[in-house]
Amino acid sequence: MRDETADNLPGLGDPEETRRQFLTKLGFGACAVTGLGAALTVADFLEPKVLFEPPTSFRAGNVTDFPEGTVRFNEEQKVYIIGGAAGIFAMSAVCTHLGCITRPSGEGGIACPCHGSKFDLEGNVTHGPAPHPLPWFEVKADATGNLIVDTSVVIPHGKALKA
Repeated sequence: MRDETADNLPGLGDPEETRRQFLTKLGFGACAVTGLGAALTVADFLEPKVLFEPPTSFRAGNVTDFPEGTVRFNEEQKVYIIGGAAGIFAMSAVCTHLGCITRPSGEGGIACPCHGSKFDLEGNVTHGPAPHPLPWFEVKADATGNLIVDTSVVIPHGKALKA
């Protein structure tokens, strides 16, 4: 049945034709929005997502700066450089439990402030919940005695640089 009031309104033709035109425009609009969204997703995918991290190798000072008993914390690299009885070594300051940054404790060791793990000055766990010791990193000295620590090379415990 046809609505007679549509014939009386100026500018409106057949009501079915107006509805059809509206739905056609709505369909084209939905396709345009979907296409635009897909194009933006592809453009975002093509842009590289690069993380700029600090270099894995860094200078830590001179061999003479680390006599036995010296413990220095490099906050930027999250590394301890320690002068021990066996020589100079570097170890991670990142707790092996949940990745918190440890701090030297007043008791001559290293403590994690997050969950209470404690380590000795060689990185061995003395109190849990940390499941593993702190990893050691490679330490080399150049010709002038400057120490170079490479955090990308994990070495076995006890392999210190002889000073």
